[in-house]
Amino acid sequence: MEIAIVIGAILVSFFVLMRVLKVMRSTLRIAVVVALILLFLQLVFGISPQTLWEQIQNWFTNLRL
Repeated sequence: MEIAIVIGAILVSFFVLMRVLKVMRSTLRIAVVVALILLFLQLVFGISPQTLWEQIQNWFTNLRL
């Protein structure tokens, strides 16, 4: 009975670890894409990240009723 619990715990731990790694990989990929977009906008158009953030804040402020 004890060996079944150990094997079950190992399997559950393995699947949880694989899921966490998948989420981390996806998050890192999104962060790199956002950084590249910000770099492109700044180099090509001279738009700073602060300007973009202010625009996003304005959108959310205007959405509130």
